[in-house]
Amino acid sequence: MKEVLSARRAVLALGLATAATAATVLAMGSAASAAPVGDIQVAGGPTAVADSYIVVLKSDASSVDSTAGRLVSRHGGTVRQTYSAALRGFEVTVGEAAAKRIAADPAVAYVEQNHVVSIAATQTNPPSWGLDRIDQRNLPLNSSYTYPNTASNVRAYIIDTGIRFNHSTFGGRATSGYDAVDGGSADDCNGHGTHVAGTVGGSQYGVAKGVAIVGVRVLNCSGSGTVAQVVAGVNWVRANAVKPAVANMSLGGGVSTSIDTAVANAVSSGVTFALAAGNSNANACNSSPARVASAITVGATDRNDNRASFSNYGSCVDIFAPGVGITSAWYTSTTATNSISGTSMASPHVAGAAALILSAHTGYTPAQVASAMTGVATSGVVVNPGSGSPNRLLFVSQTP
Repeated sequence: MKEVLSARRAVLALGLATAATAATVLAMGSAASAAPVGDIQVAGGPTAVADSYIVVLKSDASSVDSTAGRLVSRHGGTVRQTYSAALRGFEVTVGEAAAKRIAADPAVAYVEQNHVVSIAATQTNPPSWGLDRIDQRNLPLNSSYTYPNTASNVRAYIIDTGIRFNHSTFGGRATSGYDAVDGGSADDCNGHGTHVAGTVGGSQYGVAKGVAIVGVRVLNCSGSGTVAQVVAGVNWVRANAVKPAVANMSLGGGVSTSIDTAVANAVSSGVTFALAAGNSNANACNSSPARVASAITVGATDRNDNRASFSNYGSCVDIFAPGVGITSAWYTSTTATNSISGTSMASPHVAGAAALILSAHTGYTPAQVASAMTGVATSGVVVNPGSGSPNRLLFVSQTP
């Protein structure tokens, strides 16, 4: 009888223990489901990178590495890279639910879904004319380009697909800085970055013919990359730029607070940024980084001074520059050239002109460079600049 009672007590105890365990598990599940959640900026859409997020920390958060480690330890996920210069944060691979819980952490300013960004250029093959246009006030073109200096004391950071560094037009002035795509040398396997660099500072097609050129690769061989890669490239420039310095970003996509913040902080550090306005024939204020107010955002014109049919417009555009049928260096050989169109081609004209201004005024801030450039721009000649756009065309002054 005693044995039966003992067995019954054991069963009862086991039942109580099981019930307690179940209650604990239920409580844990309820706690997880009840954990505070935050919003994910620019979540979803056709360009979203699944389970990939940029976490930006508040200014008073502890070190990036320790905070990232704490957050993934608590919520799961894998830290892919950290940022500490252009912004304070990190890229993380984690599920959406966990990302929302990370967004609610008191140390986090915001979480943004990672997206694909890409170059903006369409292929054409007319003769080049851009340099000829920017050193004269009015048409017709006079078949010459006169410039005040070569900007040999300035560095230009090309945030793009990389550069063919041994192209003859660079004369040994182009070097690799950083590769956010695969961590190697920032060599170009697309062509876009080489073309842009050639317009900024090539000896044949460049605005600033003596500038030191540094390749920062954030886009792959097909001309696309992610927000996280672009932020990493800007972060590197912010941390490593040797001034006086300019940077060119002939890329973009939808709105991205992370990219905007990174660029704005890099500008605040003293680097003048030229940005492509975008090729959607739409308001540039709806795309990043074109909407960054402290940078110089560039729309495109054709050889008749019309706003290019594809060029974005609006109050976020600061200036126009040639962007249709622009010939420059190409990546397929050390002497190759190509003629392409886009605000991607207009922006490097402005980056080169900014280098010329900085060469003469090495202590200028980005705001002073922008003011000097827009102050001497040719006004009133752009046909149909678009609603809200300033009617200003780039002009290279002989006394920058």
